[in-house]
Amino acid sequence: MSAQAKPETAKKKANVCMELTVGEVAARAGVAVSTLHFYESKGLIHSWRNAGNQRRYPREVLRRVAVIKVAQRTGIPLAEIRDALSSLPEGRTPTAADWRKLSARWQADLDDRIERLTRLRDHMDSCIGCGCLSLKVCPLRNPLDELADEGPGPRLLDP
Repeated sequence: MSAQAKPETAKKKANVCMELTVGEVAARAGVAVSTLHFYESKGLIHSWRNAGNQRRYPREVLRRVAVIKVAQRTGIPLAEIRDALSSLPEGRTPTAADWRKLSARWQADLDDRIERLTRLRDHMDSCIGCGCLSLKVCPLRNPLDELADEGPGPRLLDP
């Protein structure tokens, strides 16, 4: 009988290692439990409920949360992150090749953001083409609000 108990115990240990509680994921990923609930409500990650109605996550959720955090830090909207994550395979940890494919989707957008931020940084202390009509102080005069024809907002930094 004890020979049968050992494989059963080993099997339980293997299952316990492969699934994580919400608290374990939060601690390992460096996010709040409420953040995980939010990500789940937005379809970014998935869990299931055990017999005691407690959330359980697959181990690969740690890599997905890491991708979400990095993408958010670069300013990528959650909807775009969700779309990108939906292209990843379910049931396994994303590989380096998966990450290269996913990050390639964001390359042009990130380049555009870098250019806009650089332009903003370089012109922060000068006119941003807001149409304020402060002709005596504005280094790039906008007589008669000529930039209004190009649309609302700061036209010189957001062409």
